[in-house]
Amino acid sequence: MSAPTVVAASRSSRLAWAAADTWVVARRHLWHLLRRPDELLGTLMIPVLAVAMFGFVFGDALGAAMAVPGTEYREFLLPGLFALTMAFGIGNTTIATAADVRGGVLDRMRSLPMSPVAFLAGRSLADVLVALVELAILMGLGVLFGWQWHSGPGPVLAALALLILLRAACSWVGILLGLLVSGPEAAMKYFALVFPLAMVADTVVPTHLMPGWLAGPAGWNPLSATVVAIRDLFGNPAGPSASWVADHAVPMAVAWPLAITALCLPLALARLRGLAR
Repeated sequence: MSAPTVVAASRSSRLAWAAADTWVVARRHLWHLLRRPDELLGTLMIPVLAVAMFGFVFGDALGAAMAVPGTEYREFLLPGLFALTMAFGIGNTTIATAADVRGGVLDRMRSLPMSPVAFLAGRSLADVLVALVELAILMGLGVLFGWQWHSGPGPVLAALALLILLRAACSWVGILLGLLVSGPEAAMKYFALVFPLAMVADTVVPTHLMPGWLAGPAGWNPLSATVVAIRDLFGNPAGPSASWVADHAVPMAVAWPLAITALCLPLALARLRGLAR
């Protein structure tokens, strides 16, 4: 066997090893969640409460501010809630990662003959799989409450792919924060910073209704790109274009999560190696 063939086979073997280890770690996180139904219920209740609160408690008032009926506002709102749910997953990821660090789970995993990247990639994969369930719940509730998509299966699948891409990026943000904080208690405090960052975007209200000094940063919020893009792909109502990002929403909805992942993934791996010292 030639040297290039041996190198290629070795590389393929390492990739297969890393993929298998990633699935083992992801399955561990999923089983852990299933064995704690209270935690699972709390995770899945967030989308339900978000639809109830913003869609019905505040829906008519916010719709009146936009000069649209409440039903049309809910069509505008649901894509924003989809993206918010993906972003709020940062909190669960940060707390779970910090708990694994403090509880010695990562130390025990590092003692096994496993691919180092699998420790973190498995966590991210589990987050994405849970996000699929959350999206299914949200979309089902949305249909019950009057939301629907007005485009074909291709654009709908593209919108879902953008949401999963956003969740994967948010997962790596949560993993990095979980490795940096001192414990789950500190992680909960950091999550408080996610809420205003997630709301200052084109999620619940359009950016053109925000004060001028706030509309600019809100338009460049990574969530805004995803929300504007999926509204267009779903065929849902959208506010007037207020920024360059809104005019290029789909490519920016791809570029932002990839950039966030490219930044956080190597930093998380470096932090993991630092914890081993």
